[in-house]
Amino acid sequence: MIPLVVTMIKSFFRCLNSFFLFLIVCLVLLSLFRIGFITWKFPRALEAGNVWLVFAQGFRFDLATLSMLSILPALVTPVFAIFGSTWVNWQKIVAVYLTACFVLILFMEFSTPSFVNEFDQRPNFIFVEYLQYPKEVFSTLMGAYAVALIGATVLTLVAGWYFYRQQRKSIESSTITVWQALLFIPVVLIVETLFIRSTLEHRPLNPSNAAFTKDLLINDFAMNSTYSVAYAVYSSFRHEAGSEGYGDISREQVIKTIRREIGAPPEDFLSDEIPTLHQQYAIVEKEKPLNLVIILEESLGSEYVGALGGLDITPRLDQLSKEGIWFENLYATGTRSVRGIEAVVTGFTPTAARSVVKLNKSQQGFFSIAELLKSRGYDTSFIYGGNANFDNMRHFFVGNGFNRIIEQKDFISPDFVATWGVSDEDLFNRADEEFSKYAKERKPFFSLIFSSSNHSPFEYPENKIEQFTDEKATVENAVKYADYALGEFIDKARKSEYWEDTLFLVIADHNSRVRGASLVPIERFHIPGLILGRDIAPRQYENIASQIDMIPTLLSLLGISSIHPGIGHDLLHEQFADYEGRAIMQYNSTQAFMEGDNVIIFERDKEPAQFDYIRGELVEAKSTDKQLLNKALAYSAFGPLSYSENLYRLPAKK
Repeated sequence: MIPLVVTMIKSFFRCLNSFFLFLIVCLVLLSLFRIGFITWKFPRALEAGNVWLVFAQGFRFDLATLSMLSILPALVTPVFAIFGSTWVNWQKIVAVYLTACFVLILFMEFSTPSFVNEFDQRPNFIFVEYLQYPKEVFSTLMGAYAVALIGATVLTLVAGWYFYRQQRKSIESSTITVWQALLFIPVVLIVETLFIRSTLEHRPLNPSNAAFTKDLLINDFAMNSTYSVAYAVYSSFRHEAGSEGYGDISREQVIKTIRREIGAPPEDFLSDEIPTLHQQYAIVEKEKPLNLVIILEESLGSEYVGALGGLDITPRLDQLSKEGIWFENLYATGTRSVRGIEAVVTGFTPTAARSVVKLNKSQQGFFSIAELLKSRGYDTSFIYGGNANFDNMRHFFVGNGFNRIIEQKDFISPDFVATWGVSDEDLFNRADEEFSKYAKERKPFFSLIFSSSNHSPFEYPENKIEQFTDEKATVENAVKYADYALGEFIDKARKSEYWEDTLFLVIADHNSRVRGASLVPIERFHIPGLILGRDIAPRQYENIASQIDMIPTLLSLLGISSIHPGIGHDLLHEQFADYEGRAIMQYNSTQAFMEGDNVIIFERDKEPAQFDYIRGELVEAKSTDKQLLNKALAYSAFGPLSYSENLYRLPAKK
């Protein structure tokens, strides 16, 4: 009996020899990378605590990843091993496949440090999205990480070739019986399935198993980058319908809470079919409503703005902050440009799914300020110095109220062209030309201008600014140039025919690099916002505000009383004079709801937690405010609910 068992075990290992080699090599490789990453960020790992869990959980995630990659060919292999004539050829195919998996895993780990430097996370869905734009992404990588990119590619190819040679050397003759194959297949299925699930509980292994510290980056190190990207893709499409929030709350409770938060009296809500559709009355009366220009500044966080206590590199914006309505405590809803567009142009709350700029159901008939103003006779345009197809902007804008798209190909002989498009000066010069035409034609207009000069690899024209850093291609110098271009445009606009009839909003889409050891690094969501215009009296708005509040605030100042489904606040209305304000921030799959100094944090598959936000730090609260929690839960559920049920829209025209 014992000799038979020994023979069976030997046959099993001989049959699956290539897979065991793949498993051992990759487990060692991933463990070495994990050791390297923890060493690199050791102070943060030490502060986060439970470092040993990074390696313990990491082993689980690595086994799960390798099993997912190998389970199908491993199940088929015993069948081929029955027939000696096809066995060698099958093993050659397996060698190629496992080498491709090895190369993928190795390249993803090599790519991780650069991604961490940019996003303070392991590669995730952003990694996949950016592959759709090879020209811009490759130019950015070569500009910022050329040595790392070339080095990683060379090392990956060399290691891949060596691994393939070892795989070919491991090929052995192996003929097993049908009965052995029938035994081996269920063994492989059971073992690999257990590795993939990594638990006997109801829910299989998922990123929440790695959420054992308050530092998301340290948690990420427990995973591997192949897994983190694959799970992000799976999760994104799983939540494409936007139907999943962060907790249990009834539809009726969501609608009731959000309506109350909007602040309009019950009689001003006009539809059960579109629950948040309400009448908003402007606080300013105008015989002729103003034009509107929104200037969305790329990656401009508060730490770069002098007027918000940041670096002294935005002198023009600092001066302008004294000439209009300046928001001292304005927060972005996310970390990507599409999140900024989503919030500022549509007033929609962030979700764990992708931005509505990219989701299928929102490509037409989704509420936007452009659609509302277009219905009132405004000419609506999007002016961008790059490729408007990036991040699906063109498709979303054309389907939701924008008449015209002006992009890089529409600029004739621009003075400077960078990786992400024409310079901000070229952008603003074209905008000034367009607005001057509208003024001569006495045509009302709305335009969204989206800058790009402050984007890695930070390219801008020579001899325009006195550099803040000796090295030219830095975020500080790019910000200073973007500020210079903005100031030049405002100076030009003041002398134009359209100045007297136009309201301007200058606002950032997000910060340049959102990072930190908090579950949600709230200080990195703090951005500048400024409303300018001939009749705008200088003032500082000191309460907390969100990008989703811009639409109702702007409509009120434009002199437009309107019907819309937006849930933001008209921040200048007297009813919000004593309101401390609230903001919603999406950080990867984690969401924060902040009201005053109180913060509710939602993580996937975990109970919500309440914190106090004290001097830029999240401190766990001693107790949970249930009323605040229910409010935060309603906000987190509103986006998924209204998207999936098509509730965020204007009523159909009769």
